Amino acid sequence: MKRLVPAFFLIALCVFGVRAQLITDDNDVQSWNDVQLTAPLGKNFDFYTAVTMRFGKNVSRLNDGRFALGLVWKPTKALSIMPFYWYIDARNSRSQFRVEHRFSLRATYRFPIKKFGLTHRSTYEYRMRTPSSWRYRAGLTFEKELPKKFLPQAKFFFGDEVFYDSATGRFSRNRFSIGVNKTLNKHLAVDVYYMRQNDGFSHPGDLNTVWVTWRVKL
Repeated sequence: MKRLVPAFFLIALCVFGVRAQLITDDNDVQSWNDVQLTAPLGKNFDFYTAVTMRFGKNVSRLNDGRFALGLVWKPTKALSIMPFYWYIDARNSRSQFRVEHRFSLRATYRFPIKKFGLTHRSTYEYRMRTPSSWRYRAGLTFEKELPKKFLPQAKFFFGDEVFYDSATGRFSRNRFSIGVNKTLNKHLAVDVYYMRQNDGFSHPGDLNTVWVTWRVKL
């Protein structure tokens, strides 16, 4: 019996060590950085482009670089419809870069509420890769202006987005975000926020991300 006690603790230590390693391997701290530019093309249309760089492995290496082009159609003040294309060169689970061509259609509706902002966003994505697949993304965002004495021309926001993926046949990803939007001038604004992603299929799927988005309007 005395010999079994140290053996039990040795086995338990190995089990917990392996479990901790698995948890560590499936989590990552990342930094995502966007620059978005919009330019008016007419009364109801804008040109849109963006560049994104994503750093992973505890912000020690480049994981993802992407470039977008699209149009924004605003038939009403509350509704915008946006078809756009992403060129993506991303590192896969084998640490090899693979190119993906992604065609997206996004509809954003801002509810007519005066005291705060409430926005729903739906996005359909067709992903040309090996193998090809499609996704549906639904997100809801709440925002509220901060007191001017605390931080002028700034808004606090939080939101949640869920992903349905045809490759898994289920809702397989969830992203929760919380942060601040600051308007610097009439042409430039910046979002700084924390995003938590949970995904049981991608590796690593559980991310803690600091996300910075610069928004330029011409």
